[in-house]
Amino acid sequence: MKGSKKELIVRPIKDGTVIDHITPGKALSVLRILGIPKKHPNTTVSVIINVPSKKMGLKDIVKVERRELKETEANKITLIAPHATINIIRNYKVIEKRKVELPNVIEGIVKCANPNCITNTNEAITPKFTIERREPIRLRCCFCERTMESEMIEQLL
Repeated sequence: MKGSKKELIVRPIKDGTVIDHITPGKALSVLRILGIPKKHPNTTVSVIINVPSKKMGLKDIVKVERRELKETEANKITLIAPHATINIIRNYKVIEKRKVELPNVIEGIVKCANPNCITNTNEAITPKFTIERREPIRLRCCFCERTMESEMIEQLL
C-alpha cells in the first residue's frame, strides 16, 4: 500500500456535542465530569485520544450523542481543558461553536481542598477561587487562601 494514506475515521453524530481541543490525556476526565457512564449509561460516546493537531501538537476529542452540555459541565471542563471548543450538533451540522473560557473568579464549581476551610463546614458558603495562574492552572481559595494545582482540582471536580 505504498503511497496510500490511512486515517482514523470516526462517524459524525446527528445530534449532540463534540468537545474538541481537549488537553491530551484528559478525555477520560471529561467523561467523568459528564457522568458517563454512571449517570448516562445509554449515551453513545466516541473518545479519541492523542489525535495530531496543528494547533496543539496533540489533542483529545469527545463526541456525545443526543446530549448537549449544561453550563456547569462546560465550566468544569474549562478547569482541566482550558483550550477546549464545544460544538453543538443538530442534524449533522454545527449550530453553535464556542471556546471554553476560564473566568477570573471560579464560584461553586470546585470545592476547597482544605478540610478546615469554612466552605467545607456546615456553613452555607459557596466555594470561591481566584485564578492565580492560568497555565498550568492554579486556584487560590478566597476564604482560607489555600492554593490548588491542576491535579488536585481534577480530583475535586
